[in-house]
Amino acid sequence: MRFTTGISKEEVIMNNIINQTQAGTKFNPLHLLGVSKNENTRLHPFRVILQKEISDQVRSWRFVILIAIIALTCLGSLYTSLNGLSEAIKTTHVNTSFLFLKLFTVSNGTLPSFFVFITFLGPLLGIGMGFDAINSEHNRGTMSHILAQPIHRDYLLNAKFVAALTVITFMFFALGFLVMGLGLISIGIPPTPEEFWRIIFFIILSILYVAFWLNLSILFSVKFRQPATSALTMIAIWLFVTVFYPIIVNLISKSVVPAQMATGSQMYFAEQLKLGLMRVVPNQLFSDATTTLLVPTVRSLGPLTMQQVYGTIPGALPLGQSILLVWPQVTGLIAGTILCFVISYVMFMRREIRSR
Repeated sequence: MRFTTGISKEEVIMNNIINQTQAGTKFNPLHLLGVSKNENTRLHPFRVILQKEISDQVRSWRFVILIAIIALTCLGSLYTSLNGLSEAIKTTHVNTSFLFLKLFTVSNGTLPSFFVFITFLGPLLGIGMGFDAINSEHNRGTMSHILAQPIHRDYLLNAKFVAALTVITFMFFALGFLVMGLGLISIGIPPTPEEFWRIIFFIILSILYVAFWLNLSILFSVKFRQPATSALTMIAIWLFVTVFYPIIVNLISKSVVPAQMATGSQMYFAEQLKLGLMRVVPNQLFSDATTTLLVPTVRSLGPLTMQQVYGTIPGALPLGQSILLVWPQVTGLIAGTILCFVISYVMFMRREIRSR
């Protein structure tokens, strides 16, 4: 049985009876309960809502516009990375090891690299798919009709998040494999198994990064009644985190330790303070983790003293060591996503649905 909104359950039942009668088929009461002829199992309500939400997300013009913008910018960054890679190889500034990974990190200066575009445009995708997830149902008057059906209230919120996350997952994997395929055709060198798995982990990390912004936008969608208010709030938070917060952190670090009179230990302390403050925001966590995964020669995510550098042998880290190095950043993104979802879940379960 298809999930409908704005129509009473009695009307749905009568329409099903009329359609079966007009079609000349024998009336079967099990069809009204979502039970097929070949199955004795009832179609779960969560699955019905999930299918409806995925269909609404994919067919919306908003999703088409967002995916077109992200796809065009990523393809443009791939073109610039190919040009920058060819120029760097000619001037022997780039080592030929891990050449396939440089498609995601190298740029000729015209456009940013692939992962920089994901860092910048990924939040917009999450915001665009979640800022009106709940309050739009209130404004259309369909929330009371949906929850009047014999379903649990949390099915609606869970389906909203799972549907958007499913669409984002398929989109990022398709975009990542598209870039890998075009890069393989362009440079003619297949990725090594380690490069392939590093790209897969980068795609998974990108999905977690966008999922955080998706959950945060759903939280404000539950908090505010108007979609415009939640959208403007999310855009303001995104601009603050992306543009203004790094400026504030730089001012704090410079005010704590002036650069003109700083010693080596003081400069080390100022850099540690700056990194500690920057790692509060998800952009920095994603940037640190992505840099470590796509650039295997990165061996540390912070400043090192001379005692730590002395005796080390330069080289690339194995994939397992790189994952261990970025595990705190990945844990931070997952914790932030779960925290936003729990808060929105509690607020939604306690809300009075009948009030407008």
